[in-house]
Amino acid sequence: MNKNVLIALIVLVVVILIGVAGFALLNGNKENNNTENNGNTNQENTNNNGENDNTSEGSKTLVVYFSAQGHTEEVANQIADNLNTDIFEIIPEDPYTEDDLDWTDDNSRVSEEHNDESLRDVALETTEVPDWDSYDRILIGYPIWWGVSAWPVSSFVAANDFTGKTVIPFCTSASSGLGQSGDLLEEVANGGHWLEGKRFSSNPSNDEIKEWTDSLTN
Repeated sequence: MNKNVLIALIVLVVVILIGVAGFALLNGNKENNNTENNGNTNQENTNNNGENDNTSEGSKTLVVYFSAQGHTEEVANQIADNLNTDIFEIIPEDPYTEDDLDWTDDNSRVSEEHNDESLRDVALETTEVPDWDSYDRILIGYPIWWGVSAWPVSSFVAANDFTGKTVIPFCTSASSGLGQSGDLLEEVANGGHWLEGKRFSSNPSNDEIKEWTDSLTN
């Protein structure tokens, strides 16, 4: 075989081998890049799913209450303990005294407020709840006065934005039921999805309260 032909064949073989090696290397890098990209995409999807899960698990409940004689306060505290929630007390700027609450006296404060609705716009120490926007469920408690919620509660409800929140009223009463108190509060509220509430006696048992709070977690 001619020496020049042999050299040419050797050069051709070397070129072919270099080309095959380069093609294999290129494909290997491409596969690695695809694997890395897929890994990053899967990781991003995992992170996104994790964020969604955390959001759904991050719902918060707040117990809000007004108590004139301590009955509603006891129930509200028990509810908050059972549900492990935050709690906020509605406090009038001018607190009600025992004499103020004597509904049998036509000249008592609550009697005068009952007879003159213009007096029911009770000023509160504050209507601002820390981190109010972070709560998506509000349990709001009050004593029943003349078949409706104690008026300081209306002052609180009217002053806050309940948009996007589920609201569940509860009341304490020696004899009256919940009546339309929840519906009337909804009428003065700024938004919110209001559900049927719960009436407790003035001194309910812990078992009765727990039965109700357990129903809220099911």
